[in-house]
Amino acid sequence: MLAFDFGTRRIGVAVGNTLTRIARPLATIDEEAQAPRFAAIAALVDEWQPGFLVVGIPLHADGTPHEMTTRARRFARQLAGRHALPVVEADERHTTEDAQSALAALRRGRRGRVERDALAAQAILQGYFDGAGAR
Repeated sequence: MLAFDFGTRRIGVAVGNTLTRIARPLATIDEEAQAPRFAAIAALVDEWQPGFLVVGIPLHADGTPHEMTTRARRFARQLAGRHALPVVEADERHTTEDAQSALAALRRGRRGRVERDALAAQAILQGYFDGAGAR
């Protein structure tokens, strides 16, 4: 499966296997325009042939939605429509912050932000594996 950490500037992507239940960062799509974003996603879907997709849904710490929640859900619907694959929404609270903390001692600047997004996607997918989602 592939997981996505949706952002208006970048989309982090992770790959995982339901048998091993291990996720790993795969890529960061660093593109704001929709056409190149979806072309890059299509290339990953073609290469990895996932059985389904997981999209991280951002929420406030108390679980209430905000503007990015709506955008991420729209992105999830677009993925489902474009790839005819099941799309699962996963709670992504704190995944970006956790990924940022993991990188803080190693990298600084823009490169660290790009890697952070792929690590956040990994955290989303690993959380899905570790939770009730993949049982």
